[in-house]
Amino acid sequence: MASYDPWGAVLDRLDDAAKLIGLDPDVHRMLRTPRRVLEVAVPVRMDDGRVEVFIGWRIHHDTTRGPAKGGIRFHPDVDARQVAALAAGMTLKTAVVDIPFGGSKGGVRCDPERLSSDELERVTRRYTLEVSPLLGPDLDIPVPDVNTDGRVMAWLMDTLSMVRGESLPASVTGKPLSLGGTRGHTGATSSGVLACARAVFAELEMPFTGARAVLQGYGKVGGPLAFLLASAGMRVVAVSDVGGAVHNPGGLDAAALADHAAHGGTVAGFDGADDITPDNIWDIDCELAVPAALEGAIDEHVAQRMGAKVVVEAANGPTTPGADPILDRRDIVVVPDILANAGGVTASYFEWAQSRQGYAWDEGLVATRLRTRMDDAFIAVWAKAEALGISLRRAAFVVAVERVAEAISARGLFP
Repeated sequence: MASYDPWGAVLDRLDDAAKLIGLDPDVHRMLRTPRRVLEVAVPVRMDDGRVEVFIGWRIHHDTTRGPAKGGIRFHPDVDARQVAALAAGMTLKTAVVDIPFGGSKGGVRCDPERLSSDELERVTRRYTLEVSPLLGPDLDIPVPDVNTDGRVMAWLMDTLSMVRGESLPASVTGKPLSLGGTRGHTGATSSGVLACARAVFAELEMPFTGARAVLQGYGKVGGPLAFLLASAGMRVVAVSDVGGAVHNPGGLDAAALADHAAHGGTVAGFDGADDITPDNIWDIDCELAVPAALEGAIDEHVAQRMGAKVVVEAANGPTTPGADPILDRRDIVVVPDILANAGGVTASYFEWAQSRQGYAWDEGLVATRLRTRMDDAFIAVWAKAEALGISLRRAAFVVAVERVAEAISARGLFP
């Protein structure tokens, strides 16, 4: 895991897609290089009076198809290569679901658990100030990611609005409803994962109701997803998070587990299941495994012992390139991250459009349009996989690269 290089993984898969479609070498070189890389110092006065200097990044991978779109994460392990990989993933993800954005990502290397609320706000506002030349409704629109949320987006929007001297509600998405957020944004990534799980089970002619699922990660995506899968008739038999893992072959009570995790901060110790080692979650015989945590969770070792028949990637970059051929050889079908977790950026697109219009959609319209986008994207990727006789991951990259390349060709190169 320590040797996993997320940017190298993206390049390997990009190169593979380029070879499959005979991509123009000039376009290939452009996509292998991020368009903009901004690294900033983020000096913050801490509660005890001293000044701590954090390091932050905002990276634009490609903006041919529209303004850059991507999350901001606060994490002690953030670095430039990780942010670049995530930005490239956003370029591909927005292309797969065919929305008019390019790809970006941002991050600050810090540990939010060690920051007070006031310190977190000061980190957010100073970081926003430092990267503000890149941000705006027509330039780059941030969204929550790991360890950030609607509150952080509200601080970011307010800071950028103060810097520019104008109200900029469309400059961020995932913001509170009171500031123009959209109904249905929370849980949209989980809803998109569910839509992809339903679709792949249907194509494989596997029964969905009664099927067993395991979830690695119980945060903003994994938590709601456990409830959605159970409500859809699946048996969620195991869940893990940073504090531990639990297993019940008969199925976990999703509502009771949510209450337990909310009070204890972890799924570990849940009365309705047995505690297991988090890594052992991959060994459990089941129909569906959902990695919903951080990058590189499914490596060659995990792929060799994976007990699931289908993997739907809710996290960004959870499977290493070395694991892909092993999963393929074992006939484990993987719905890749750039398709499976695109529900979040799709909902963000809807929020951005509403903020630009100054008109809020009702929740039913958001849900219907989200499902339509995800279904259309899955159909396009599945058809490409069938036509070329390749995996869904390779097919998703091909669909995305073809769409970005078409836009680059249409626009030409200036000057």
